[in-house]
Amino acid sequence: MSSLFWTLGSAAAVASGVAAFVQGFRSLRLQRLLEDTPTARVRSLAMGLVELEGALHARSRTAGPFTNRDCVWWEVELQTLRESNKGLKRWSTVHREQSGHPFYLDDGTGTALVYPQNAQVSAGEMVSEETHGLGVPEPYSSYMESRQLGMRGLWSIGPMRFRERYLEEGRAVFILGRAFPKPHAVDVSMDEEALEATGTDAIGAEHVRHNDGRCMAIIRRGPHDPTFLISDKSEKTVSAEYGFKAFGGLVGGPLLAVFGLWCLVELAKSGGLPWLR
Repeated sequence: MSSLFWTLGSAAAVASGVAAFVQGFRSLRLQRLLEDTPTARVRSLAMGLVELEGALHARSRTAGPFTNRDCVWWEVELQTLRESNKGLKRWSTVHREQSGHPFYLDDGTGTALVYPQNAQVSAGEMVSEETHGLGVPEPYSSYMESRQLGMRGLWSIGPMRFRERYLEEGRAVFILGRAFPKPHAVDVSMDEEALEATGTDAIGAEHVRHNDGRCMAIIRRGPHDPTFLISDKSEKTVSAEYGFKAFGGLVGGPLLAVFGLWCLVELAKSGGLPWLR
C-alpha cells in the first residue's frame, strides 16, 4: 500500500507540474497581451482588441436570483461537497449560470454596449451560503426547481454551497475585449412590444432607445480571442497577477514534474513500482 501510495503521488506530481507549466505559459501570454494593448477611450475607439475603463450602467433591469438585488449582471454557482480517494474534501461546481443581459460601459467620453457572454469576470460583490444537507431553504429550492435540475434531490441530501456574484450599477471596471462596429439595428426605432419581449421595458423603452443610439461600439469576446476580461482591478494589477501566475507555473511546474519523475525513478530502482514486481 505504501509503494502504491508513493507511486500515485509521484505520478500526480508529474501531471500537476505539466498542467502548471501549461497554465503558466497561458498566463504569460495573457500578461503580454495586457501589456501590448493600450487603454483606449470610447470616443476614439478603434475596432479590434481593446482595453477600456469606465462605469457600468444597466440596459435592462435584472436582479440576482438569490439576493434579489438589482444589478447589471449576475452569476450563480451551485456546489456540492465531494471527498477524494485520499479523504480530502472540496467543493465541486455542479451548476453555473450567468445573466445574458448586455449592459453599458461609460468612460466619460462615450458609451459602449458590452455583451458579457463567455467573459472571465473577477469583479463585483460575492455572497455565499452553505447548507448542511437534508434539503435546502428558499430561494435555492425554487431556483433549482425553476431550472429543472434533475439531480437537485440528490444534491440537497448532502452539504451544498450557493454563490452569487453581481455587478451593481455604477461600478468601475476594467475590460479587455474586442470592439465591433455598432450594428445598424441599434439605429432602428424599437417598438414597445419588442422591448417588452426582452424585458427591457422594466427600465423603459425610451431609456433603451436613447442609450443604444449613443453607443459607439459593441464589446464582446471574439471567436479567436484567448480571453475576455471584466475586472474591478486596474490594468496594472491584473497584469501583475498574471505575471505571478506565469512565474509560478513556468518555474514551479517543471520543478514539480522533475521531482515526480525522480521519485518514480527511485521507486523503480528499489522495485517499488507495482507493475515491475
